[in-house]
Amino acid sequence: MPRSTVHDDALRTRLLDHAGRLLAEHGAGALSMRRLASDAGTSTTAVYALFGNKATLVNELYAEGFRRLGLRLRRTETTGDTVDDVVRLGLAYRESALADRHLYPIMFADVTPGFEAGPGTDRLAMTALAPLWETVRAGVESGVLADAAVETIAVSCWACAHGMVAFELSRTLPRGFDFCTAYEGGLRATASGWCR
Repeated sequence: MPRSTVHDDALRTRLLDHAGRLLAEHGAGALSMRRLASDAGTSTTAVYALFGNKATLVNELYAEGFRRLGLRLRRTETTGDTVDDVVRLGLAYRESALADRHLYPIMFADVTPGFEAGPGTDRLAMTALAPLWETVRAGVESGVLADAAVETIAVSCWACAHGMVAFELSRTLPRGFDFCTAYEGGLRATASGWCR
């Protein structure tokens, strides 16, 4: 396979996806700049030119996961019905996790010991989840949702979505378990439980 000499966004994305898969499938010990370059069909020079070092690469993986999640959530069409909109956002959350299952563990699990998100990057999670917070805030202000802290309601809905997705990705529940139905039903019940 010919090696690319163009250090553009397409190569950056390809390298991030390869690096995420290496981490998700083989653990932190499998990720090296040399192996990444070889697996992606490019040079180590390209990898270093784009990321500088392994720590920066891992930070970029973390950031990329939240960027992709945030983009999916912002693209979610809402209806103005608070419960339906929370469910729609939750379905987009699951879709994002399944589409980028190689990034999800980097975002939420300690797959790279000692990793700490870099300055500014640590706020990406909350930025990505802003559509959920906005939906919940509108629901509280309109009187549809209980008079409780927006953060409390939003986090409980996020916890439901995150927990179900984590079960699905790790194949924790028995084979044949209907994740689609359970996921949507669980989200709807959680959101409805906060209604007045």
